[in-house]
Amino acid sequence: MALPILILHAPGTNRDGDAAHAISLAGGEPVICPLTTLKAEKTPWTNFAMLVLPGGFSYGDALGAGRLLALDLQTWFSDQLQEFVLSGRPVIGICNGFQALVKAGVLPGDGITATLTFNANGQFECRWVTLCPNPQNPSPWLEDLPPLTCPVAHGEGRFLTPEGTALPPQQIALTYVLPDGSPAGETYPANPNGSPGDVAGITNPAG
Repeated sequence: MALPILILHAPGTNRDGDAAHAISLAGGEPVICPLTTLKAEKTPWTNFAMLVLPGGFSYGDALGAGRLLALDLQTWFSDQLQEFVLSGRPVIGICNGFQALVKAGVLPGDGITATLTFNANGQFECRWVTLCPNPQNPSPWLEDLPPLTCPVAHGEGRFLTPEGTALPPQQIALTYVLPDGSPAGETYPANPNGSPGDVAGITNPAG
């Protein structure tokens, strides 16, 4: 029996169809659910095996990319989201979904704060990049994952933590690298947004 996978849809989300297709290919049962439906029906999130926050431009990026979606998560779904995370069920935020999880304080976790802010060059970046998984990260998302080339499209992708606060190395999931696999060294365009340490993706301490 296919496991049901919850895909959140906010106004402006536009990659939920892609996420659903990927889940179907992997043998899951995607369930795209608008936030308004979740609010009205009070659907228990624990009915689902996994949570996906897909990409797009939720709420038109008003007040910042992912910010209003993050406020929805904090205001309406904080208890359900916390229960879901603590249960050990997998959660993934892709692009705008990742921005929302960071701005909602779900990531990085363990009391560390972070944000995703404007690209260092002040421009919207739409290009292909090369990413390398971090072998120190124990996440099942990264198991047997080779370096990959994938598209990015964002104006607020620079991952920052407060000055003097370092993210534990094992929480870094993906880094930007050169096409030959060597570190990008925070150089453009291999690192399209200027994230210190070439950070492209993170996990919570549990992976």
